[in-house]
Amino acid sequence: MSDTIALKEQERLVLQASLDAERSQAERNRLGQFATPTALAKELLRYAAALLPFDEKVNFLDPAIGTGSFYSALLTAFPKQRIAEALGFELDPHYGRPAAELWKDYALKLNHADFTCAAPSSRFNLVICNPPYVRHHHISRGEKTRLQLHTQQASGMKISGLAGLYCHFLGLSHAWMAEGGIAGWLIPSEFMDVNYGYAVKHYLLDRVTLLHIHRFDPNDVQFADALVSSAIVWFRNEPSSVNHEVKFTYGGTLFEPRITRLVPARALAHEPKWTRFPIADVRSRPDTPVLSDFFRVKRGIATGDNSFFILSEDEIITHGLPMEFFTPILPSPRYLQHDEVVARKDGSPNIERRLFLLNTKLPEEEIQKRFPLLAAYLEAGKAKGLQERYLCKHRFLWYSQEERPPAPIVCTYLGRGDAKSGRPFRFILNGSRATVANVYLALYPTSIMAREMDRDPSLVRKVWRALNELSSDVLLGEGRVYGGGLYKLEPRELGNVSAAFIANLLPHATVPPKTTQLGLFAEA
Repeated sequence: MSDTIALKEQERLVLQASLDAERSQAERNRLGQFATPTALAKELLRYAAALLPFDEKVNFLDPAIGTGSFYSALLTAFPKQRIAEALGFELDPHYGRPAAELWKDYALKLNHADFTCAAPSSRFNLVICNPPYVRHHHISRGEKTRLQLHTQQASGMKISGLAGLYCHFLGLSHAWMAEGGIAGWLIPSEFMDVNYGYAVKHYLLDRVTLLHIHRFDPNDVQFADALVSSAIVWFRNEPSSVNHEVKFTYGGTLFEPRITRLVPARALAHEPKWTRFPIADVRSRPDTPVLSDFFRVKRGIATGDNSFFILSEDEIITHGLPMEFFTPILPSPRYLQHDEVVARKDGSPNIERRLFLLNTKLPEEEIQKRFPLLAAYLEAGKAKGLQERYLCKHRFLWYSQEERPPAPIVCTYLGRGDAKSGRPFRFILNGSRATVANVYLALYPTSIMAREMDRDPSLVRKVWRALNELSSDVLLGEGRVYGGGLYKLEPRELGNVSAAFIANLLPHATVPPKTTQLGLFAEA
C-alpha cells in the first residue's frame, strides 16, 4: 500500500507542477494558491497522528484541498482502516477537476464548491488546511461583509476588514469540528503581530485549547513563490484549563525545533506580539520602562517622489534652485559607512553622499514671482503628474513636506536577522541638522529625556551606544518578519522595546508609572 501511495504522490506532484505552470505567478498570488510541499504535508499529518488517540477513527477535512497534498499525507500517516471519512473542498476547477480524477479510486469525497458557503457539519475530528492566502484588497466589500457575518456566527470571531481570507477559513471551520477534534493550520505568522490578528488570538485563547505554534525560520521560506513567513497552529476543540501552557517552537521542524518554550496562556492574553516567542521570555514586569518613555518614535518623511524632492548639491546647482528651500536629509543607510554622523560648520552632514530635501511653504504664485527657476522645476514635476499622487494630493501645498526636525538618534526601518554585523537594525547618532526619509525611524527625546540631556550633554552618546548593544533577540522580538528573513520595525514596535537600561542612566529622573497596560485582553 505504501508503495502505491508513493507512486500516487509522484503523480500528484507532476500534476501540480503542470497546473501551476498554466497560471502566472501574479495570478496565483492574487488567488492565494501556494501548494504545500510534500515533506511538510507528511510532517503535519505525522504530528496530527501523535495528537489523536491511537484507536480513534479519523474523520478528515481539508477546506482548501488543491490537488490533495494533505490527503496524500493522510494515507501515509494513518492505516486505511482508521480513516472513516475524508472530505475536501476546492473552489477552483483548474485544480479541483484534475484532483478529482487523480483520486477517483480512493475514498476521498472532493466537493467542487466554495467552503465559505457550505453548510457545516460538526463531525470532523481532524482538520488540516493550508488556506488560500488572499489579501484583503482582493476581496470585494460585499464578500467581506458576508464572510464577516458567517465567520462570527461559526466561531465568535469578529474579523477585521483588513484580514486575509485565511482568517475566515480558520473561523468558519470551527462549525465543522467535532468536540475534542484536532486542527492544524499552515498560515502566515503575521496574525501573531498585526491588529487584525487580535480576533484570531482571542479565538485561540477563549474558544479552543491552543496546543502548539511552530514558527519557521523566516530565512527558510516554505513557499518559494510567496514571500510570507509561515507558522503551524495546532489546537483542540475544547476549552482550555486555567493553568494551560502553550508550546511555542521556532526553526527546524515540528518534531525537532531549534528553540522551544512553554508560555502560560494567561500571559499570552496580555502579549500583543506573539512572535516574541519562543525566543523571548514572558515580560517579567508590565511596568518596566520602554523606549517610548524616553523617546517619541516617528517614521521619517514619505516625500511622494524621492527622485524629485531629494537632490544632490550638483543637481540643485544645475537647476539653479535657491538653497534656502532645501533641508539636509540623510541618504539611505547603505550609504552611511559609520553609525555616527558629524556636522559641517553649516550643520549639514559631513558625509560623502550629501542630499537635500526640497521643502517650502511659499504658495506657487509667490514662487513664480520671486523664484522663476524653482517655479519651472515645480512645473516640471506637475508635468509628470506628481501633484496627483496620493501623498502630494493630500497636502495643503503638493510640494510641501511633513515637519520632521533633526533627531539626535535615528534607527533603520528594515533589517535582516542574519545580518553579518550581528545587528539587524542600526542606531545612528545624528549630530547634524539633517532630517530623515521613511527608511529611518526618528527618536525625539521626551520631556524627561530632554531635561536629562540638558544636564548631561554626553547622555545622548551613552544612550546611543547602549541601543547598539541591545541583543538582536530584543529587537527582532518586537518587529515583524517577512519571508526571506526581512524584519521591519514600526514606530510603536520600537517604542515597546524594554528600556530599563536607559532608566539606569538617569540618576536624577523619575519615570512616571504607567497608568494603563494595553495587552491583548482586559483583566478578567
